[in-house]
Amino acid sequence: MNKYFVILVLFSTVVSCKSESKQTNSNQDAVKETISIVDTLPLKLNVNKKWIANVETHKGVSKMDSILSSFKSNSKKDYKVLGDLLSKQTSYIIQNCSMTGEPHDQLHVVLIPMLDEISILREENNEVKAELSITNLEALIKAYFKFFEER
Repeated sequence: MNKYFVILVLFSTVVSCKSESKQTNSNQDAVKETISIVDTLPLKLNVNKKWIANVETHKGVSKMDSILSSFKSNSKKDYKVLGDLLSKQTSYIIQNCSMTGEPHDQLHVVLIPMLDEISILREENNEVKAELSITNLEALIKAYFKFFEER
């Protein structure tokens, strides 16, 4: 079931994002940084500046950060509920996608691994694995704020 959820979310991401034209600007001077939990693509700055994210994306990631903080301070640990709350925020981000070009591509470097970690929270009964997903999500959110700023 986990694979089907990830496939559905990835399909939704591709379909819901607006068509984008590739910019031909050269970003050869861009500083690259690999996120240790993202094995796919390196996340990079926009020539030493942060990428501009649309308001909804920034709001959604900020809300995810708040949800994680509240969860960590709560003594009751219901990982499935946490996963559902975080999933609502990623759905909000995806449904309100208006980013295009390289900023959009860079957002996916962070967002797709977030979806994977949230999927684990929603389906995992193992507390150790769920806590690892929370740690990974916190790292991804931190990376988002390091590489993106609100429009």
